[in-house]
Amino acid sequence: MFLFAEGGHHEPAIVTFINHYLGEPLHNMQMAVTKPLWDKLFANFGTTATAVFGEYTPENAIPWYTVMFVIACILTIAVIWIFKGKLSENDPTNGQLTLEAGFLAIKDMVVSVVGEHGFQYFPVVATFACLILISNLMGLFPLFMSPTAHVNVTFALGITSFVYYNYVGIRENGLVGHISHFAGPKLPIVMALIITPLIFGIELISSLIRPVTLGIRLFANMFADEQVALNISNLAPPFTQFLLPVVLLPLAVFVALIQTLVFTLLSTIYLGEVSHGHHDEEHHADEEHGDAAVAHA
Repeated sequence: MFLFAEGGHHEPAIVTFINHYLGEPLHNMQMAVTKPLWDKLFANFGTTATAVFGEYTPENAIPWYTVMFVIACILTIAVIWIFKGKLSENDPTNGQLTLEAGFLAIKDMVVSVVGEHGFQYFPVVATFACLILISNLMGLFPLFMSPTAHVNVTFALGITSFVYYNYVGIRENGLVGHISHFAGPKLPIVMALIITPLIFGIELISSLIRPVTLGIRLFANMFADEQVALNISNLAPPFTQFLLPVVLLPLAVFVALIQTLVFTLLSTIYLGEVSHGHHDEEHHADEEHGDAAVAHA
């Protein structure tokens, strides 16, 4: 977030270092393979890959957001491993207690939104939460930038969430059953002929734009947070570049937490729409019926 330089974002040193050693061979591969394919595709729209992606050079062969996101994945594993430490029931460490609190918070959210059967989706939701939180917080440290401040990363996360919850819906309800839920409730035949196609179209379009809304929401907030902090810190350099960032840190952490919560909560809600846990409901109904029979006896 705070890069101690005027004029805008500067590429982190680690990105320059990686491109120095890997950029040339990757650039050659892009020019020989991927760029001609993109040019052929974009020719149908009257443009070129260079116009869309920018100039191809060895210095930007591996974009900064790709490097930062890979680092975020590594940091997520490392942070969880460090916090976990040596697990103990009798004398848990502060890191273990922090992980347990996060575990319970995500579990309660998933169970309250999806239902008891939704705990099976906990690993995916927790992965989203941890990875996005680390990615959001990376911009607070020198030599790093938040990968979620770039739209390509947030769109990739949005598409991943979209693919996963649709996969769950098809797996649980079948392809026809999953698609039919876009049609809304059953209506009398006369009303169904008019209203059902309208509902189906609206729901289908609403579902198809979810990756875009998920991606833009996360990107816009993280990018705006960085831009506001950058502009404020450059008001009266060098004083504001060292003093104001300290004051803005709590707000930046709050934004990172809120955006993590929003993305994971929306993904969980989408899971709840397609996952109904019929077996769990029948099991609970049988248990209640059994309890009532025992009480009656």
